Amino acid sequence: MPQAPKPEHARANVADGESPVAAYRDASPAQRRLQMTDIARLAGVSTATVSRAMNGSPLVNAETRQRIVDLARSLNYTINVGAQSLRLGQNRTVAVLVPYEGERRQAVSDPFFLSLVGSLADALTDQGYDMLLSRIDADNIEQAGRYVDNGRAVGVILVGQWHHHEQLNSLAARRLPIVVWGAQLPRQLYCTVGGDNQTGGLLATAALLDEGRRRIAFMGERDLAEVAHRYQGYLLAHQRAGIRPDPDLCLSVSFLSDGGRTAVARLLADGPAFDGVFACSDLIAMGVIATLREHGIAVPEQVSVVGYDDVALAQNFQPALTTVHQSIEEGGRLLVATLLELIQNGRAEPRTLVPSLVTRASTRARPPASAPCAV
Repeated sequence: MPQAPKPEHARANVADGESPVAAYRDASPAQRRLQMTDIARLAGVSTATVSRAMNGSPLVNAETRQRIVDLARSLNYTINVGAQSLRLGQNRTVAVLVPYEGERRQAVSDPFFLSLVGSLADALTDQGYDMLLSRIDADNIEQAGRYVDNGRAVGVILVGQWHHHEQLNSLAARRLPIVVWGAQLPRQLYCTVGGDNQTGGLLATAALLDEGRRRIAFMGERDLAEVAHRYQGYLLAHQRAGIRPDPDLCLSVSFLSDGGRTAVARLLADGPAFDGVFACSDLIAMGVIATLREHGIAVPEQVSVVGYDDVALAQNFQPALTTVHQSIEEGGRLLVATLLELIQNGRAEPRTLVPSLVTRASTRARPPASAPCAV
C-alpha cells in the first residue's frame, strides 16, 4: 500500500530515544509551527483526543489528559479559542476599542469614555455578548482588524474617528464588521453612530446669545470631525443673530483634563474680552469654570459657560453645568444594534442622535451691565 503523503507543514525529526520536547526546542522556527496533529503524534494519541484533552473533556482519562496538557505547555502551544468559536459560529465577543494619540493620551477615565463604555457593556450584556475592552494607537488604526482576523472578536466598536477617516474607509472596504462612534463625513464607507454635532453647537451658542452674551469663546479641537461640526453650529448661531464672531476667541483646546484651564488662563492673561464660553466637552467646561472662580470671576454673573455631552458629573458640579445632552445610553444601544445588524446582514445604515440643551446654573443669570470680562 502506498504511504500517505506527509502534511505540508514542517515537523521536527525525532530521533530514536530523543525527547520530543527537546526535538522541538532544537528545531528551526518553521518547524516549531505547532498544530494539533503534532501534539497528537508526540503524545501517541489521535487529534480528537488532543482536542478533547485541551478542552478538558471528561472523555479523556485524567492521566492522558495531563500528559497531553503538559506536553502542549512545554511547547508553548495554545488553542486559539476565539478562532475556534468563530469557526463554530459561537463567538459572542465584541471588541470595544478606545484609540489614543501620542500627543493627547486622553485617558479612558475621561467621563465621556467611561459613560459610553459602561453603556456599551450594558447593551452587549443585554444581547448576550461579552465585551473585550482595549486601547489602540490612533496612528495605527488598521490594527483594529486584528481582533476579528485572529478570532478574538466577532466585530469591533471604535470609540472615535480622530483624524483617520481614510484608514477607517480601508477597514470597511475589506468588509471588516466595524462601527465607529463619530460624525458622518463625505465619501464615508464605514458605518457611524453619533450625535448631530452641528445642531448641538447651534443650541449651545444660541443659548448664550439669547442671554445677551456677545463675545463667546469657542473651545475645542476643530481638526476633529465632531468638533468641526460643533464649530459650524457656533458660526451658524452667530450668523442667524447677525453677529460676527471674533476669530481670536476660537481656541484649539484638547479634551485633556487641563485643556479648559489652560485655555481660559491664556484668555485672561492676553485677551480678548469674553462674556461666554462654549466648551466642546463637559470636562473642558468644568476646567474653565474652576479657573474663572480662582481668578475671582463669577459664573454665570460675569461669564456664562455651556458644555457638551451631559456626563453624570455635570448636574452635580458647582455651579451645575448647562450642557448639550446626547443620550450616551442610547448611543451605546445603537452602536451595538448597528454592529449586530452589520454582522448579520453585511450592511447597516449610520444612525444619528438628536441633541438637546439642558439648562442649569452656569447660564441662568442675565449678563452684567458692565463690559465683557477682560484682564
